Amino acid sequence: MLQDTPSLTKLLKTLQQVPYLASKNIYRVASYFLYLDEAKIDQFCAALKEAKNNITLCSICFSWKEKERNCSLCSNTRRDQSLICVVETWQELLAIEKTGGYTGVYHVLGGAICPLEGVGPENLNIIPLIRRVEANQISEIILATNQTPEGEATASYIASKLKHTTVKISCLARGIPVGSSIESMDRVTVYKALSERRPY
Repeated sequence: MLQDTPSLTKLLKTLQQVPYLASKNIYRVASYFLYLDEAKIDQFCAALKEAKNNITLCSICFSWKEKERNCSLCSNTRRDQSLICVVETWQELLAIEKTGGYTGVYHVLGGAICPLEGVGPENLNIIPLIRRVEANQISEIILATNQTPEGEATASYIASKLKHTTVKISCLARGIPVGSSIESMDRVTVYKALSERRPY
């Protein structure tokens, strides 16, 4: 059948390039788009294009921000600029923000050290973090990486690189199960892990 529908084949191949989209769902997603009316398809494409054109990474914390605006987190004078929570991805940042219990700022690494996937320290936003600590009056760094082997290795690496500074280094309490991601936890669990953090 697919050989008779080259446009559908092209759509499926394009969807296969989307990370985190399970292969078993590709056909469902393709059907969803094909059943949408043309106006909604145009609206979807316009939103995606607008986001791509208008959103960029903050040069300080590496979270997403509008190109023409200052980062809403880094420029917020009501947040404690001396307290930095280090997370692997933007998704973990959102999970912590949803708790409503954190008032510092963030630093998004862009992933975790994983030699098997070719991701080393040089591929993450670790050097900018070190420079940020050295150039500013930072009182504490919270290493909120996921409690996976990769996340633990990343936290250990960062801690070793900050030994020459006087900054306090802490990590999340063990309220989050080992092997799980912050993104999938409920907000109470994330809040308790954050509030009960311990020295690293």
